[in-house]
Amino acid sequence: MTIQSLDIIHDEHRALAAMLSGLRAIATNIEAGRLKPDFDLLASMVEYIDKVPEKVHHPKEDQYLFAKLRLRSADALPVIERLEAEHRQGEARINALRAALASYRQQGEAGFADFHEAVKTYVEQEWKHMNAEERELFPLAKASLTAEDWAEIDAAFLANDNPWQGAAGEYEALFSRIVNLAPAPVGLGG
Repeated sequence: MTIQSLDIIHDEHRALAAMLSGLRAIATNIEAGRLKPDFDLLASMVEYIDKVPEKVHHPKEDQYLFAKLRLRSADALPVIERLEAEHRQGEARINALRAALASYRQQGEAGFADFHEAVKTYVEQEWKHMNAEERELFPLAKASLTAEDWAEIDAAFLANDNPWQGAAGEYEALFSRIVNLAPAPVGLGG
């Protein structure tokens, strides 16, 4: 049985992982003197992280997958509660990243260290979160949810806009803009 919702979540995780890796690589290259800061690019990357995971991806998980699993598995409750708490912290975490970028833009090189630290912290926390979902929650969901549960969850995920094609392609356009602005090997830009 193919579980489409888990495939969608996994695909969204991969897209986010690519964005996070790109953001980290750009910050590392700025630190090493190989790149000059492109604040528009960095702002676009932070905007993507805010709009897709924080506004689309996490709410879908909470509302559909976590809610259904909460009803079926007592073993999953600690994992669900931890992941939901991390979702609730998402806005504060993205605001800290956004503030660090604004400070870097305003202060110039003097603000870079704080920005780079904010990037590293955000990336590390998000990697741990995605890994917990895939390694801890997915197996519990596969073991506990019924075919009917999956049908409902899949329908909800499929009915909810694809974050790369929904909103008139807004996220796809943002992703494309980032890829075209980001220098190689992160993107296609110069």
